Amino acid sequence: MTHFDWLHHLIARLLPVAMAVLLVACGAALIEAGLAIGERWLGLRRLERAGDPALVERLARRRIERCDLLARVPPMLGLMATIIPLGPGLAALGQGDPAQLASAVTVAFDATVLGLIAGIAGLWIGRLRRRWYEELLERMEAAA
Repeated sequence: MTHFDWLHHLIARLLPVAMAVLLVACGAALIEAGLAIGERWLGLRRLERAGDPALVERLARRRIERCDLLARVPPMLGLMATIIPLGPGLAALGQGDPAQLASAVTVAFDATVLGLIAGIAGLWIGRLRRRWYEELLERMEAAA
């Protein structure tokens, strides 16, 4: 036993939490994609008809910020959930248990993929929304 065994146990408890948050982030990415589709085909037209650029700016800022968070946080959590199982996996390999390392690597790669899926979706949707809202504000400005 070392002085830092408590730390290893604490960090190991973060893995299920990180994986759960990654799954929630993937769900949030799906929801954001659905909202963006509705926004593109209906919501932006309604905002344009309302004619309130300040409202458009507020909504755009909020919606884009959500996507920015989705683009940044899940990849970081994916990296964290990638590294956490590798420590015990490498220790198991040192003790002659390659099966435990294989299991740890599988979990690590799954975490990486989940983080990247949610992050890519957030980045893509955020970029589209930025363009859509900029174009909307330009049209509203030209009409005014």
